[in-house]
Amino acid sequence: MGLLIYFAVAFGLGVYFTFAAVQGDYGLFRRAEIQAETVELRAQLDRLNMRVAEMENLTRRLSDTFLDIDLLDQQARDVLGLLRSDEIVIR
Repeated sequence: MGLLIYFAVAFGLGVYFTFAAVQGDYGLFRRAEIQAETVELRAQLDRLNMRVAEMENLTRRLSDTFLDIDLLDQQARDVLGLLRSDEIVIR
């Protein structure tokens, strides 16, 4: 009888730890979720780094030490709605 209880307890603990190793907070499924989330977050970080680089480039091109006339003209047109006297606008 004691041997049967011992095996039942050992089997129960084995099932519990196996379940925890697969489904628990630190289990295999959670690890796969974390890896997928890591890939997604790295891709998002790469997109944000590219956006920051673009913004830094535009900021540098409009700074006091470097002036890009074409970019300044584009910004004046977009933001202020300015046109040259020889241009025709079709909307």
